[in-house]
Amino acid sequence: MQSDTIKVWDPLVRVFHWTLVLAFFTAYLTEDDWLDLHTLAGYTVLGLVAFRLLWGLIGTRHARFGDFVKRPHEVLTYIKEVLTLHPRRYLGHNPAGGLMIVLLLASLLATTGFGLAVYAAEEGAGPLAGMLIGVSESTGHLFEEVHEFFANFTLFLVAVHVAGVIVESLLHGENLVRSMVTGRKPAP
Repeated sequence: MQSDTIKVWDPLVRVFHWTLVLAFFTAYLTEDDWLDLHTLAGYTVLGLVAFRLLWGLIGTRHARFGDFVKRPHEVLTYIKEVLTLHPRRYLGHNPAGGLMIVLLLASLLATTGFGLAVYAAEEGAGPLAGMLIGVSESTGHLFEEVHEFFANFTLFLVAVHVAGVIVESLLHGENLVRSMVTGRKPAP
């Protein structure tokens, strides 16, 4: 089996991916009901995103942004190929997947950033507390609305990501979820 496959995803990318899934959904599902758990999960997401941004610059080949962040024209060409049911196969992330990673990381940064603002404004805690203690209730409410918007937008992006993984798996006859567990994909 291993001779028919090639190592694509390093252990750090895989641990990052599945830990992020767990942390995001923990934060999303706990909301205000379990603030301590919600906050811990949010900090975990922020730390993971910071790690991924660094790993995208210095990590292994397919983890680097330069490997999968493509120009808009390449993304659109790839999407057209998918719509004709004949997309090119990429060993690492395809151009649409690369765009999705950028969107997810940006949305998660916005979610956690505004989450920190809410935590500071409403609880007087966290790294932004010194700057945001005493803001008006309406400002705190605005932070909360924006935080919730980005959390929901991230959930939407996750749904699109999962749909893309399913479509790509079917079109190429390979199990992309398995590859994010094992780190291996069928050899070209």
